[in-house]
Amino acid sequence: MSSPSSKKSLKIGIIGFGPFAQFLVKTMIRQGHSITATSRSDYTDICSHLGISFFRDTNAFLESKNEVILLCTSILSLSQVIKSLPFNCLKQPTLFVDVLSVKEYPRNLMLQVLPHDSDVLCTHPMFGPESGKDGWKDLSFMFEKVRITNEAICSSFLQIFAAEVGKVYIFN
Repeated sequence: MSSPSSKKSLKIGIIGFGPFAQFLVKTMIRQGHSITATSRSDYTDICSHLGISFFRDTNAFLESKNEVILLCTSILSLSQVIKSLPFNCLKQPTLFVDVLSVKEYPRNLMLQVLPHDSDVLCTHPMFGPESGKDGWKDLSFMFEKVRITNEAICSSFLQIFAAEVGKVYIFN
């Protein structure tokens, strides 16, 4: 995961900009990634303060050419959120990543609903805003490459966590 291509600055779109997404974004920004966000609640002011473009319109959000879309919704709203996305607005094949702690349900849902040319990565940061408030150094991160065709984008995304956490685990 530490090849030169994995150091690439990514354009990451976040769906669901609640406390966990806001927590993750601070590290992503510090690492030099470009972030956009959308959420059912209006986070325009918080995003403006962080230097992030916030989209109320999901069409415009998906048209903004994100290389990665990070799903930071609750497990309860994941199906409704994914099924409501206007995938025809995507301008390129995209890596979709979830950060939910439950894996089988989001994995199967993403495989069923997302466009077939989209990559799917399931992750589980084993920390949050409280346990990671002083950094991620001694914390763990798990992931599963479910459907990956663009290894460079996937590796660059995983490097966000590999560069910060103590342990990275692959799960099946």
